[in-house]
Amino acid sequence: MSSTLKTLRIISDPTRVRILHLLRSEELSVVELQEVLGMGQSRISTHLSQLRQAGLVSDRRSGKHIIYAFGTEDGDLDERLLQTLDLAESDIDEIEDDTAALELALKKRRDKARAYFDALAGKFGKTYCPGRSWKALAETLLKLMPPMVIADLGAGEGTFSQLLAQRAEKVIAIDNSEKMVEFGAGVAKENGYKNLEYRLGEIEAPPIDDESIDLVFLSQALHHAERPAEAIAAAHRILKPGGRIVILDLLKHQFEDARELYADIWLGFSELDISRFLEGQKFRDIDISVVDREADPPHFQTLMAVATK
Repeated sequence: MSSTLKTLRIISDPTRVRILHLLRSEELSVVELQEVLGMGQSRISTHLSQLRQAGLVSDRRSGKHIIYAFGTEDGDLDERLLQTLDLAESDIDEIEDDTAALELALKKRRDKARAYFDALAGKFGKTYCPGRSWKALAETLLKLMPPMVIADLGAGEGTFSQLLAQRAEKVIAIDNSEKMVEFGAGVAKENGYKNLEYRLGEIEAPPIDDESIDLVFLSQALHHAERPAEAIAAAHRILKPGGRIVILDLLKHQFEDARELYADIWLGFSELDISRFLEGQKFRDIDISVVDREADPPHFQTLMAVATK
């Protein structure tokens, strides 16, 4: 088989075309390609190996990472091949999302402060230190938080709401389960939280007045929403100008059993999904990052997004 036919066979696969599209814009590591494409490491590595053997990409080592680039050092690729790639890209719906996700990945790469704190986070808790814990740190930060009116959307029984109530001016906990609201309200009364109010409602339409909230939390609630974009719109509605939203949710995954085990409607969200939800409501100063990865299978990862109205 001629070299030309081999090359055409290689680029007939949509995933390899998507990889080439990204590498034409920027040199990327496998980890970054995973992040942008939302695919597993082994699948991407297999495609990269085939592209490298075909002379379409090259690689180099940078510290612990292998960085991939479009083309080789031997010279430019045939212009006809580039034109064929352009045509192939125009037929793939995911290309637009890949381009937007690449912009987010590059923004994170440039954020040196985040990289620094990521490194610290990786060390925190690996060595036992008496008196040092995430709970102690969380309690400390809560004490430093200024008194605010906070909405906890999708609060469940309200453990998080009760923590917030220790410092907040007022906390309004919203959940669509009557039993959860009844239980949470009982616990709040038992513990003397007069500034904690439970209300029955959907997170897409919380029973809260417009522009009355300083801070909205959506903690592991968005993937239970029928219409997550509407939940973000509702958060924007109830926030005061300059108010902030904090989203903690699962990063997009493929663990289908979560639908039955945890009543999940969505299998998490990509950073691009969350960014588009927030941008769609004109939120500004959007900051999104993956803040945790569970050690045990299926290795759920937690995504955090913070934005300002």
